[in-house]
Amino acid sequence: MSRDAYEYAVIRVIPRVERGEQINVGVLLYCQPRSFLCARVDLDESRLRALDPAADLPALRQALAAYQLTCDASSGPLSAQPLGARFRWLTAPRSTIVQTGPVHAGLTDDPEAELDRLVASLVHVTQAAG
Repeated sequence: MSRDAYEYAVIRVIPRVERGEQINVGVLLYCQPRSFLCARVDLDESRLRALDPAADLPALRQALAAYQLTCDASSGPLSAQPLGARFRWLTAPRSTIVQTGPVHAGLTDDPEAELDRLVASLVHVTQAAG
């Protein structure tokens, strides 16, 4: 099977922008040759509460869901846009609590599996064996 180029960005929450602390909460992956665009999010509410006990969880959940809906949209303001345009819109710099990090690239023969791998390594917290 051939390997195709893909681009990805980490979705992060910066609950108190003035402090600069952030939590990785998802990954956005785009693979043009395979017509694949997907956002996978996993908000660890206890980690978020450790940084900001007053964080507005319903608003954050809604903002994160918007990433997923934009990728899957069959209706809405970006539904007529090609997947690449949606990816560029989602990864555009913004000064909000929910942001994406820089765009990175790689090669994959399975974008869905690559997305799973990236979420596992960049979002989920693993405990080091001691």
